[in-house]
Amino acid sequence: MAEPTPNPAPPAETPEVAGEEAGPSKKALKKAEAKAKKEAEKAKRAAERAAATAQASAAAAEDHATDNYGQETHEIKLSSDAIDISLKTLNDEHLGKKVKLRAFLQNARMQGAKMAFVELRETGNWAIQGVVAANADGSVSRQMVKFIGSVNPESFVVVEATVEKPLEPVKSCRISNYELHLTKLFVISSAPAMLGMTLSTANKAVTNFSDEEAPAEAAVEGVEKLSIAGEVSGPPAASMLTHLDNIVMHKRSYVQQAIADIRVEVKHLFRSYLRDQGFKEFEPPCLIAAASEGGANVFRLPYFEKEAFLAQSPQFYKQIEVLAGRKRVFCVGPVFRAENSNTPRHMTEFTGLDLEMEVTDYREALHMLEGVLLHIFRTIKKTCADEIALVRSVYPSEEFLLPEEGKEVRLTFAEGQKLLREEGPEEFRNVSDFEDMTTPQEKALGALIKKKYNTDFYVQEVLSGGQRIHDPVELEARLRTKGVDPNSPGIREYVDLFRQVGAPPHAGGGIGLDRVVAWYLNLPSVHLAAYYPRTPKRLLP
Repeated sequence: MAEPTPNPAPPAETPEVAGEEAGPSKKALKKAEAKAKKEAEKAKRAAERAAATAQASAAAAEDHATDNYGQETHEIKLSSDAIDISLKTLNDEHLGKKVKLRAFLQNARMQGAKMAFVELRETGNWAIQGVVAANADGSVSRQMVKFIGSVNPESFVVVEATVEKPLEPVKSCRISNYELHLTKLFVISSAPAMLGMTLSTANKAVTNFSDEEAPAEAAVEGVEKLSIAGEVSGPPAASMLTHLDNIVMHKRSYVQQAIADIRVEVKHLFRSYLRDQGFKEFEPPCLIAAASEGGANVFRLPYFEKEAFLAQSPQFYKQIEVLAGRKRVFCVGPVFRAENSNTPRHMTEFTGLDLEMEVTDYREALHMLEGVLLHIFRTIKKTCADEIALVRSVYPSEEFLLPEEGKEVRLTFAEGQKLLREEGPEEFRNVSDFEDMTTPQEKALGALIKKKYNTDFYVQEVLSGGQRIHDPVELEARLRTKGVDPNSPGIREYVDLFRQVGAPPHAGGGIGLDRVVAWYLNLPSVHLAAYYPRTPKRLLP
């Protein structure tokens, strides 16, 4: 039997025939390899960025400084070893020590993402720079820095910090040779994001004292003119109405606090000088049963089933005190005048400085008033030097010239009028000794005396006061010659005082505290010297 024929071997692979598609070239392979490598690098970088973002998010979620800053609802945790400080008493002994301070944050600014600067003001213009920077241990985080840098100006805060020397003096703060390196800050009370009046505006000079609101169109036009002229340096000045409508910011301003401090000192010096002269203080009532200076310009009000009045003067009660044997008395208190005078020199309520004393001659009282005023002006020049300089930086004026001791200038009314006739402006060459001196005459006489005697201060026989008639018969007769019925309500009670006892001769006078301060500082309005000025058109705040 024949053997089977074996399967034929598979044909050998034939080589590629020319014209058929060839595989990728070496160049193409290299290009593909490079592209793949680039994509891998891109994916790697994206992964690294994602990891960094995740790490940052994790870090944000783990803010280790949360106990060191926050709003008023946050639990405040201050170190028990931190020293309470006042900026007025800060000195080298505090360097390097941990302190705590409660203050108004008047300004804040970021310096990059890890540092912020703040200005902390305690009172008046007593301010210091604070610095906060994120650190490695996390006790001050970036989030804390960002929070501090975004606190609204004029918020009230408490901080904990270390006292250090700045690299160079801080020109924007009164405390220029120290700074606080903040480690904690808590906002006790936040100010609004938009203030009704900024501190910068509050510290500018007030020039508009009108009680009338300016039309909106006029205000806009004024701002536009200023802007076009390009002469505005910082925020524009605000009117007195705007100041009073934003009373807290008005009173936070450096200049108003300086004026208030001077006012307090004037009142203190008035009291201390008179006490040293044997005067005793008393308190007269403000509510009285009859007009104290006649029936004109008096505030009336219902008083149960009767009518009452606000006191125009404490004179009646000063005289009672002297008649009672107190010899020398003074009082400091409110005085009310229902005068519809809308000028920078008038208010319907002001603080009176009054005195009354036994005398043998009315000039004793005149010289006492001269003495107390000279004492006040000579003393505040020293004790309030910083405050006076601050006020003059906003309301420029020359130094108030005072006479040398023993060379005081004293004129009778007739001598003053004679000086005006002989050396004054042409319009006053015919002034009479029998007519009241007008405000322009007073100013002209003051200019003459300053030129002649080199002093802004002189004494004349013109004052809200004088020697009183202490004999009841003479008093009644004088009233009748003036057309006043001595038995009319209010007058009868006054005359009866002198019928009850034997009365010593006495004299006195009164001056307005607000006017004294405004006069010495040469302020454009007495309203700036008052805490809360009252005018015929203003009862708020």
